[in-house]
Amino acid sequence: MKQINEYELLNRKPSKFDLSKASAFIRDKVVMVTGGGGSIGSELCRQVAKMSPRKLVILDMCEENIFWIKSDLQMEYGNSLNIVTVIANVQEVKRFDQIMEEHRPDFLIHAAAYKHVPLMEENPNEAIKNNVLGTYNAADAAMRYHVQWFVLISTDKAVRPASIMGASKRICELMIQMMNHQSHEHALQNKESNYTRFSAVRFGNVLGSSGSVLPIFRKQIEEGNTVTVTDKNVTRYFMTVQEAVSLVLEATYYTQKYDGDIFVLDMGEPIKIDDFARNLIQQSGYTPDVDIKVEYTGLRSGEKIFEDCFIDKDKVIQTENEKIYIEQSEKIDDVTFKYQLQKLISASLNEAENIKELIKEIVPTYKSSN
Repeated sequence: MKQINEYELLNRKPSKFDLSKASAFIRDKVVMVTGGGGSIGSELCRQVAKMSPRKLVILDMCEENIFWIKSDLQMEYGNSLNIVTVIANVQEVKRFDQIMEEHRPDFLIHAAAYKHVPLMEENPNEAIKNNVLGTYNAADAAMRYHVQWFVLISTDKAVRPASIMGASKRICELMIQMMNHQSHEHALQNKESNYTRFSAVRFGNVLGSSGSVLPIFRKQIEEGNTVTVTDKNVTRYFMTVQEAVSLVLEATYYTQKYDGDIFVLDMGEPIKIDDFARNLIQQSGYTPDVDIKVEYTGLRSGEKIFEDCFIDKDKVIQTENEKIYIEQSEKIDDVTFKYQLQKLISASLNEAENIKELIKEIVPTYKSSN
């Protein structure tokens, strides 16, 4: 198959980044990346490795993912990079505590999550266990083990969610705000100058990530099959994985100034998936609807026609970087939220059937597409 130009598919030029401030920020620190073997997590590890951390702790529960990212980094850096690979599940508190006790990270980037929308619609309790409980365990441990900075990787699907996955990530965003309040208050009460600073980074689709449209469409084209688009009008925000991670790392630099808030990355203009599919067919050397047919299959469970990056544009401010915005945190009742959160987690662990109703108590904007 022909070489694909990602930026021609996105109909724009590559974004340029100055990571010097982020690099100086991360240098000589112990950095842990959960979900470090995934599409975004592994690229985070590659870019963090360039910034000379004192130690890079890569945590994932997938043995194969861990194997490949470790092999890639060892091949590039040899013994000059201190890499520790950990196979673990963020849902297991005792195991996670052992890891935190041993490595004492300064910086924890939490990328571990289930992300496939239709699969999570079919397995809602697993979405809550992994995404919500897993994030709670990681964030709570970060505070207890005095991690300096905790960054959650979020998604535009958290904005007025129509899916279990999107709603679970919105709950995680709210959780990060609650944790930041608690961490700050604890420091004030104990007259401590340092406390764990929590923030989240929200962005749209990452081009080429596992299970995304690019590898699916490419496989269909390679096999000479029909390219399946859910709806002719569907649009999505896209960035390359290198762009998304560069912006995540640059946003982390701003956690020193803006903690408790959500960083939102400028993803450019949304792209029609139909146009994307047809451009890919043409780049592959074929003619759409002549050599390769395009078929519309209907929205899948949990999907929306349009996504949005902001919940409330009136609360958005711009950082020094024109590509990074901050959506200031909304006021939430921490006591009520924590009660609802514990009830939701408990229900998921007990395989409850009313999980959607419990989610809606926390996220009133959640509207299930089912």
